[in-house]
Amino acid sequence: MRHGRRLFAITFLMPAVAVYAVFVISPYLQAFQVSATNWRGLSPEWDYVGTDNFTRLLHDEYFWNALKHNAVLLAVLPVATIALGLFFASMLSVGGHGGRAGVRGIRGSGLYRIVYFFPQVLSVAIIGVLWREMYAPNGGLVNGALRAVGLGALARPWLGDHDFAFWAVLVVMIWSNVGFYVVLFGAAMASIPREIYEAVLLDGAGRFTTLVRITVPLLWDTIQVAWVYLAIIALDGFALVQIITNGGPEFSTDVVGLRLFSTAFGEAKFGYASAIGVAMFFVVLSVAIASLRLTRRDRVEY
Repeated sequence: MRHGRRLFAITFLMPAVAVYAVFVISPYLQAFQVSATNWRGLSPEWDYVGTDNFTRLLHDEYFWNALKHNAVLLAVLPVATIALGLFFASMLSVGGHGGRAGVRGIRGSGLYRIVYFFPQVLSVAIIGVLWREMYAPNGGLVNGALRAVGLGALARPWLGDHDFAFWAVLVVMIWSNVGFYVVLFGAAMASIPREIYEAVLLDGAGRFTTLVRITVPLLWDTIQVAWVYLAIIALDGFALVQIITNGGPEFSTDVVGLRLFSTAFGEAKFGYASAIGVAMFFVVLSVAIASLRLTRRDRVEY
């Protein structure tokens, strides 16, 4: 520090910036370069084709089909996950009966938090294989449970049915993400003074009104961040889809991430796959910026 703060900061920041530039920024820039070529991934030779890959992308029905599925995920996954996360976190934090102890969570809330958070300790591969077996038409847990309660008529090959496969995968995505946001929202609620909830309940407000009018405004910054992260997950969706259905049946569960993977490693068209990646880069960036702007509001102090 004797030689100045600027030199001190540069000395410690430059190695980290250099590593980030080499391993993060450089691959991004190379993807833009490759997207303008017809490189097949194995040959050291390629030709520049300009914007031909992007022109082809505009008329690729498989890409638009995958993008449509990502759009549905974007519309449903953040809303359902945040709504369930807020509901469960509210019940665990302030959903119990007050009495002399004031507002508190339901009995056994600590155990419930562990149960809800459990999917987060599992890898995506394990979750995908687990649910693929649960959806199995004959020995799967889902159909077995339906038959056990007398609803065998509802049993079906969930992942082999064109009308249900996508929604079956969507359920897995929601299930695998809710637990994290229950814990996140619960931690944020812990910082809200209990006197606020007690005053609202004394005024006669119900649990739902308290959640919508008190909890949501006070947690809006956390909800905003959660929305952006879930939007990015919705625009990806590659891992679970690839493990559970691999895009089938008949591309009914295909997503852009899987389309990119199949194009690059299945068809050996790395130039075209890079064009898909570049297009999605701008889509994800636009969605993130739009989400931050549309959900912006004045911060509520307490």
